Amino acid sequence: MPGKPAALKRIEPGLENAVKWEWRVAPSDEKDWGFKLPDPTPTPTPSASPPSLSENRPSLYEVKRGDALILIGKRFGMTVPQIKAVNGLKDDKIRAGQILKIPTLAELSAMPTPTPKHERAKTADRKLNPETDIELDKLRLEVFLDRERFSAGPIVAEPGPTFSGVLLLYQSTHEDTKDDALLGAKAKTVVPDIFTHYKLKAEDFRFIAPPKAEAVDAKRAPAHAHPGKIAARTPAIKVARLTYQELIEASMLAYRTPWEFVAERFHCQESYLRILNDKLPAVPAVGAEFRVPNVIPFEIEKAFEEPLQPQADPQNPVTAAVIGLSQLNIYQNGSLVAVLPMSPARPGLHGRNSWTILDVIPRPRLATFQRERKELTQKTSSPNPGTSLPSPSPAPTASETGLPSEQYLAAGPRNPVGIFWINLAKSKSTEPLPYGLHGTSIPDQMTIEESIGGFRLTNWDIARAVRLLPAGTPLQWK
Repeated sequence: MPGKPAALKRIEPGLENAVKWEWRVAPSDEKDWGFKLPDPTPTPTPSASPPSLSENRPSLYEVKRGDALILIGKRFGMTVPQIKAVNGLKDDKIRAGQILKIPTLAELSAMPTPTPKHERAKTADRKLNPETDIELDKLRLEVFLDRERFSAGPIVAEPGPTFSGVLLLYQSTHEDTKDDALLGAKAKTVVPDIFTHYKLKAEDFRFIAPPKAEAVDAKRAPAHAHPGKIAARTPAIKVARLTYQELIEASMLAYRTPWEFVAERFHCQESYLRILNDKLPAVPAVGAEFRVPNVIPFEIEKAFEEPLQPQADPQNPVTAAVIGLSQLNIYQNGSLVAVLPMSPARPGLHGRNSWTILDVIPRPRLATFQRERKELTQKTSSPNPGTSLPSPSPAPTASETGLPSEQYLAAGPRNPVGIFWINLAKSKSTEPLPYGLHGTSIPDQMTIEESIGGFRLTNWDIARAVRLLPAGTPLQWK
């Protein structure tokens, strides 16, 4: 494609032709949000409780010929490491006639389970070197900033320059973190544990599409990765790329895999989530337990609880600003309370001067007659050129297009505009503009790949923005 800017060469899968068409935001039916789960299978009631170990057990036991620690342990409900710990044994050797102490069940329950030798070796292998300590300090700060609503994007093993900029911005606006020592102390207070765990539930699969061909390449890192770094252990992810036909046929544009669901829930890059959980299967099932960053999770099942937008409070006014088309700043009473990364859905889309936040459309879907965008067929002198979405006003008639009826991209977290659409208007107007603030289907790639829509944030960030921006909030472009 000679002469085409590099930024246009990567397009969200399935939308290669769709990016040329006009689209409009259309409401969706709440009943279409989420798949119906199968009725749970009743858990059979056990006919009898397993017998408990009797307290009528000797306090001492004489070793018989043919005994072994594992056999004695089974007899008295103990592990071999517990027997050795109670009796001060350094190895597994015992002899006939030897007297072993047998603790009561109460004493046994109070005992810590000794770590087996092979597990101790694993722990020793994981002992942090200085470089890893630094990496974990950065991860703690990433999680801390995310909890403070100062986001640099998805949590990753090695944050880039955006992270450093957001970190400095946070310190400059928070007196209690003005130096690194204060910042580190506050981060450890807010985030004592960098990681937590999440177990997949049956109801999570309301938002996860039935499995298709999906695999993780056995090869390790791409050639540009740095040896010894966490990124060098990143598995190559192969997910079936949906075609446009598959997109328009879907009843809900759901997460394609449990990995996508968990990564978005815990605000992290999917490839990093796979590193943290490299022992999990390619398609985790109900009950699979993930190690995840300890952020405040994005709970999609609660995302639409009313009220969505707060009421405007003249005593505590809210304002917002878009900085360099890459960052949405939100202020309350003049204080910066949120920094959220943002990107235009496609090159050429921009704003200027002052706009106004209007209402919110939850669970948006997109409609098109496949009519080519006007700016692709004619030049325009509009002060805000380059829109891919007409405003949610009356739909164009079929006679104006080649299609007899509109086609739809269903609602869902993997709709190109995500889970929320915030209407925008020019300053002192209530007429929605052709583009708004919205979520995205590609949180890891939204600054790289072209898509459909206006100005996008990750789904977890647009959900936070909605709860902070009353209708009527002024939005300044800087």
